[in-house]
Amino acid sequence: MRDELFDVSNKICIVTGGLGQIGKNMAKALYDRDAKVAIFAAHPTPERIEEIFPSAQYDQDRLKVFKVDINQKATIESALDELQEFWSEAPDVLVNCAGIDTQPSAPPEVSGPFEKFPEEVFREVVDVNLVGTFLMIQAVGARMVAADKGGSIINIGSIYGMVSPIQDIYAYKEERTGIPFIKPVAYSAAKSGIYNLTRYCATYWGKKGIRVNTLTPAGVWRDTQDETFIKNFTSRMPMGRMSQEDEYNGAVIFLASKASSFMTGANLVIDGGWTAW
Repeated sequence: MRDELFDVSNKICIVTGGLGQIGKNMAKALYDRDAKVAIFAAHPTPERIEEIFPSAQYDQDRLKVFKVDINQKATIESALDELQEFWSEAPDVLVNCAGIDTQPSAPPEVSGPFEKFPEEVFREVVDVNLVGTFLMIQAVGARMVAADKGGSIINIGSIYGMVSPIQDIYAYKEERTGIPFIKPVAYSAAKSGIYNLTRYCATYWGKKGIRVNTLTPAGVWRDTQDETFIKNFTSRMPMGRMSQEDEYNGAVIFLASKASSFMTGANLVIDGGWTAW
């Protein structure tokens, strides 16, 4: 029996960054519950798509991948035109998961002291994480309004948008190499902007039936992270571990469905307790 409370069947769901670590899992979760899923990705290749969404397992009538630069309005509108022509309806759900961050393996010219952080890198990170999210919300929200069908917009935040990075976690880099790694300001600044962008749009479109919420994850484990970083990070985590890449799927289904029908302008924090200290 289908659970109507968490039902997303036949909803048209866009996932930006849907070939990335978290995004692909969110896209699969929506697809597995019979949604129609559109992946917006900056650099999709046939090989990458087949690796993540094998054609033998995924119905191409319910899953489509679009090449989209979320910082270029024309490519967003073109993809939305194609999507609406294919499925004959405006989107029901938008998950803004596309983003860039600076990993501990980054070179010193983009991970040095705040006083020397490059302006061009700051602008690039803010453009992708904040401006790109704005452009997606603007374009998709306009189509939801025009279709008069409501919808759910889910913006992916970060613990580093809520609180400052703990630089001590990364101090071992300088001890090991003689070159300091400073978790940069740009990602924190961009992600913090997501929260008020969410609240603004939630109040602006509230009476239109368009709900806008933020989902805040914590650090996600991946096999390319070195052991010292994982040890330092998890020692600060109340649950004693990093998240797995699929542990946000339930939250996305909740936010996309009737289960969250009276929730808008909110921040759903799923961070293993990181911000509870």
